[in-house]
Amino acid sequence: MSARTRDFSVGDLILTSEADRARLGAGPAPDSSDADPGSGATKNGSGSTEETADGPQSEQDALRALKDGAQEETDWAATAQAARIADLIADRLQSEPSGLSIGTLALFHDTVSFGGGFNTVSGHGSRGGASAAGSSDSSVPFGAEELDELLAAFVQPDGFLQVLNVLRELHLLVLAADSGTGREAAAANLLAEALLDAGAADGGTCLLVTDPVAVLQPGWQPAKDSGYLVPLDEHVDAAEGLDPHRIDSGRLHAVARGLRASNSYMVVITGAPRTTLAPSADRTPFVRRDLGAVDALAVLERHLLGSHPDSEDRSRLRRLLTDSLALAALRERPEPATAVRLARAIRADRDLAAEVAAVRDPTEQVRAWFSSHEELETLCFVVSAAALEEASYLTVADAAVRLYSELSPQGAAPVGLRFGDRVGREQIWLDIVDAEGSGGVRAGAPVVRFRSPLVRQAVLSYAWTYLDGCRDGLVVWLRRLLTDADVEVRARAAVAAGVMAWGDHRHALHRFLSSWAGSTVWPVRQAAATALGVVAGRPELTEDVWVQLSGWAADGSSAVERRLAKTAATAVGGALGRRQPTRAMTVLRSALDWREDWGNLLPVAWSSVQLVDQGQGAAVLSALLEWSQPQDLSPLVAKSLSVFLFVVNRSHPSTSAEAGSAAPLPRLWVEVGTYRRELEELWARALARKPVQDQALPALRTWIDECGGRDPGGVSTVAELLRGIAARKGKHRDRLLYHLERWAKDPDGPSTVSATLLRSLLSAPH
Repeated sequence: MSARTRDFSVGDLILTSEADRARLGAGPAPDSSDADPGSGATKNGSGSTEETADGPQSEQDALRALKDGAQEETDWAATAQAARIADLIADRLQSEPSGLSIGTLALFHDTVSFGGGFNTVSGHGSRGGASAAGSSDSSVPFGAEELDELLAAFVQPDGFLQVLNVLRELHLLVLAADSGTGREAAAANLLAEALLDAGAADGGTCLLVTDPVAVLQPGWQPAKDSGYLVPLDEHVDAAEGLDPHRIDSGRLHAVARGLRASNSYMVVITGAPRTTLAPSADRTPFVRRDLGAVDALAVLERHLLGSHPDSEDRSRLRRLLTDSLALAALRERPEPATAVRLARAIRADRDLAAEVAAVRDPTEQVRAWFSSHEELETLCFVVSAAALEEASYLTVADAAVRLYSELSPQGAAPVGLRFGDRVGREQIWLDIVDAEGSGGVRAGAPVVRFRSPLVRQAVLSYAWTYLDGCRDGLVVWLRRLLTDADVEVRARAAVAAGVMAWGDHRHALHRFLSSWAGSTVWPVRQAAATALGVVAGRPELTEDVWVQLSGWAADGSSAVERRLAKTAATAVGGALGRRQPTRAMTVLRSALDWREDWGNLLPVAWSSVQLVDQGQGAAVLSALLEWSQPQDLSPLVAKSLSVFLFVVNRSHPSTSAEAGSAAPLPRLWVEVGTYRRELEELWARALARKPVQDQALPALRTWIDECGGRDPGGVSTVAELLRGIAARKGKHRDRLLYHLERWAKDPDGPSTVSATLLRSLLSAPH
């Protein structure tokens, strides 16, 4: 079978509303898809086939589109935006200075155990095990050594004293925080402080509850002068009849009364509050989720150096942490658990570099996180954040709500979803930070960002590869993001699609990339081009992508094949073409050389501009010289010279200046001296005969007037180029003199640059 792979389904997912289609210039929504994969024809709203609407384009129509820009500049700016994001991701993967990498994701089936903060549960056995002295059937006392370590090495987080005051007053506290945040250590210290302040005999007894169901039942009687740490494991306890997110305030009040009567205290630790517990956190004083973050570096220093470290010891430790990249690991994973893990590695004289690498491994982080977080709203927010990283919080949250609605059997997302409560707690790898403009000045709304540069890609890969029940919904959700009004959302979603395709790019091609590439909707085709560029960023997939694009660019007859060719032409203008410009020009020639069909002229022209602006002018001009070599009236010669006239007067939006400032000069004007021979020959060919001459003359005036007016220093170099053209045999000199004089004396707007060039040409020997 040919590389065009005609067996691919090119049916495209429909837009969600007529308003969406109208905004994007698409016709009314079809019954099911953009295209019939069997025939290559589609139906539009009037009942006619898409073959008519997207059929062969005449020379006249193509040149009109080229002159007008056809697609608005903003559309090509969106292509450039997506290309820049794709480049950034590819560069991170290939040359991340920290040495991070994304490994092959593997399924693991190990049990997720409770703990992770300071491992206070370890060594106590399972529920129902042998009871130690002073224990009951539902609890065991902390060991003296373990409790001493928890108390001596504890670093108070922000808000600790306020939460302690709540415990002192109410005797019961529900500490809603996620595993790994130091919640066990905080709970143990809260209990110890409360018992001490209450004058408990011998400082009281701290116990770890092994049967939360028993102690949180009405009528349970606590021992006198005791502190109870109650860990609620979300998976186990819900199965045993105690859902940590459905503890009502009545039960909490009943338990608190018994504790108060016994001069005892209890801290219940569980995850971030949701469902019933979430409103309880707002309406009752027992549930606290405002315990602040802990300085992970301070925790590590406390575990290694004690509470009063020597300055020299601290300096040596800081150097060690910097050199081993442990400080970077703490910034990316600021949980106290990370600090304790690294401290134990240093204390045991283990290989610190290996430990740091394991801590920073994005694949392992993602696998561990997904294995312990299964609630749909949690998954939706982290996937949305991964797809739209660096977008504003509200943009990410809105996209997460739409994903929730797509994946949930109930459809609409609950009104009370609170994604913001999760950031920095159960999703500690995420951060919401102020967007910064130039000079560090705040520039707009806060944005969502992963602390580690590669976690985003690992999240997307894992979600696509292993959440099998979500895959259909993810495709529909991404497809809708591709037509969002926000260009950045469209671009980031396209890049996310490319990342998802890494694991099995052939599956992705059949599943969604080929249908997007053949879509009737321009932003969707643009997204497919971007996604394919991201896929090709993986060296082992580059060749397959080139083969696919070459097949799409080859001559075809159906409307779908025409759209595939346009997508291929767009794709090779980005990083893919920058890395292999000669191969990119081969694809562009295939797309251009569709005999009498001029429909691919515009995407070929824009990609040629983009390649020139990326420093590949030599490859572009060499190809245009080769394609127009016959200098006859064949379509390819006319198309090639039309592309040249488009390229010579433009810079691609990817290199355009910031809004409000002047656009940069075309690269070929700036480098006219570098490419003088090539430009001289192409200008001469374009000016030599009709019909291209009709385009070339106004293009030449634009080039010399607009560019020469902005860069007087380049006029002398252009004058030298025109003298070279005029010295050729034939009517070149007479033609240039005639038109330069006309433009210099134009009553509607005389051209001073033309007058200068005219004088230069008249003074040259001939």
